[in-house]
Amino acid sequence: MRPSSWADRLLALLVRFVGLVILLATITAAAASFFYNQSGEEDQAAQIAGQVNMRLRDHVAVLEGVRALYQSDSAASGPGIRAYLNALQPQVRAPGMEGVGIAAAMRAGTPAALEAKLRENYGEDIKVWPATDQPIGFSVVLVEPYTPRRHVALGFDMYSEPVRRAAMRRAWQTGQPAASGIVHLAQERAVKVKQPGFLIYLPVYARAPAGSDTVVTADGVRPVEAFVYAPFRTTDMIKAVLGPQLDGIAGIEVYAGEGPSAPLVFSKGKMGWDAHEEKLRVADRIWTMRISYGRNLERLGRPFAILLFGIALALLATQLHRVQRRRISAFQALAAQRARHAEDRELMIGEMAHRMKNAFARIGALARITLRESESLEDFETKFDGRMRALSDAKQMLVTGAVDSVQLDRIVHRELELAGRSPTELAAVTGPDVRLDDEGAQALSLAIHEFVTNSIKYGALSGIGALAVSWRRVDGQIELNWIESDLPETPHIDTESFGTQFIRTLIERQLKGSWQRSAVDNRLTIVIRWPDNGIPDPALNPDR
Repeated sequence: MRPSSWADRLLALLVRFVGLVILLATITAAAASFFYNQSGEEDQAAQIAGQVNMRLRDHVAVLEGVRALYQSDSAASGPGIRAYLNALQPQVRAPGMEGVGIAAAMRAGTPAALEAKLRENYGEDIKVWPATDQPIGFSVVLVEPYTPRRHVALGFDMYSEPVRRAAMRRAWQTGQPAASGIVHLAQERAVKVKQPGFLIYLPVYARAPAGSDTVVTADGVRPVEAFVYAPFRTTDMIKAVLGPQLDGIAGIEVYAGEGPSAPLVFSKGKMGWDAHEEKLRVADRIWTMRISYGRNLERLGRPFAILLFGIALALLATQLHRVQRRRISAFQALAAQRARHAEDRELMIGEMAHRMKNAFARIGALARITLRESESLEDFETKFDGRMRALSDAKQMLVTGAVDSVQLDRIVHRELELAGRSPTELAAVTGPDVRLDDEGAQALSLAIHEFVTNSIKYGALSGIGALAVSWRRVDGQIELNWIESDLPETPHIDTESFGTQFIRTLIERQLKGSWQRSAVDNRLTIVIRWPDNGIPDPALNPDR
């Protein structure tokens, strides 16, 4: 290494460290800016929810004041409540309510007392409605401040409707304010544009004897003579509470309840990914408010600008490192190239030695096997030359084609062609395209050569009999069939010669396969099976 290399390395590490510090500081600043903006929006959303909750508490306070007034003198409830509300003016000080009403108790089939109360309060005959199968009822006898639209609710028996009845029962049992689910208000019958509505109830427990027609009771609860209630139109209430603040909100949704099944009762604008969820306390029920401010530029723009500035500084520091690194890289590339050349030379020499060792080992094995089964020097020369030719042909197919696989049909056709088979007979020797690697090609070449040699001496290739050769794919294996039929006599295969043993060893070890021989009725059948390794066609893989 050059004397300055350590200094170069130190400088490079220092530059990287500085760039990393700048990048981390930038990410931290951008994240802090993002979460600061998000926290500010969460605070604003919480303030809006608190504002709605406070207004709802104000409405409940108005109802509690009306209940106290009614309990103090129920006989003068109509004029007294009207005067009280005119003085209090809740529609001005706490807008959002659709007035305040009294729903008085009655037993089933005894509406006369309530109809008399309606005549006393409004100077006209108003019937109690609708007909109901409930044993008790609570009919509206007063709604103030009075308007023609609210007039249609007079006489309505609220206990006849299940959603209202459920809220009234909760208030009756607890003595606390109870909110109904979403309903269509009775006064909505007189308007064209209808809104979802709800009501809040407060019970007025009875002071008169329980046997009175205007006092009702139930198991386990105190007798009650009326409910003070307030109806709300949801859209009007939200607009009255928030007013101009709605213009600064990109999207808002209000759900009458919690969870995905809660009905949507108010929406404005478009909700974004930055929605904040708040809870609203509506008497004894929990509603959900989702608010989206849509300040994408403010929320993301500033952190993104900080991040870009930090990245630019980090890139500047990195560029300095790259300039310095080029000096080191040129020297290291030259040294690495020389090292690779040396490694390649060693690899080539080792590969050549390994291949030569394997080749000599195979030739030695062929020589030993051939020598054991040869009767004379001429016989040895003939057999050894044929086997060496088969081995050479397999290797020549690999070298000539400049590929690392050989087609099975080329090996079979070459041996049969040398045995004198005509082109027509060779054309009948067919099978699927099967490719063999170096080990497999040498094993099959020697095996086919052995079969051909034996057939020329004793079998179908001697001129008597028929030869059929084919191969196929079966269950992930290649199956090659060598069948000689119509022979002069049935071959004797009880014992294996040295050559046969050698061929079987090649098939089992190099091909990882198996073979079977059978001879019956002047017929010899040899079946070789080995795994289908799926060697691809080099013509279909030009990058090889």
